[in-house]
Amino acid sequence: MKKLILVSALSVCSFGAFAEVAVIVNPSNANALDTDTIKKIYLGKTKSFDNGNKVNPSTQNGTAIADEFNSKVVGKSSSQLNAYWSKLVFTGKGTPPEKLDTDQAVIDFVAANADSIGYIDSSKATDKVKVVATF
Repeated sequence: MKKLILVSALSVCSFGAFAEVAVIVNPSNANALDTDTIKKIYLGKTKSFDNGNKVNPSTQNGTAIADEFNSKVVGKSSSQLNAYWSKLVFTGKGTPPEKLDTDQAVIDFVAANADSIGYIDSSKATDKVKVVATF
């Protein structure tokens, strides 16, 4: 019985670890975004969209989706990315993305800001935002 409970618990945990990440923008945003551009936005190397509007990125604070996004898209662990941004902030060379706590907070932020970008669990996407990429 204990083995069955353990296997069930591990199955549930591993399911969450393989969630698909959706990169979202405001529905009015018509800019084309590829993986490299998204990565550059989240590393502070790209500060505006193709149309010249300043990009307003948001990130999730300590969630499994944040870990998945950082690994798959940015190519860094969450702790590496935090250290990276700490250095940029300390040297005055960058401002990190807005940190939000939940998928819904990211959806609300992106829906309210025309030049924003964020990421969420793809199963949480609504018609309030536009999905531009999934990973």
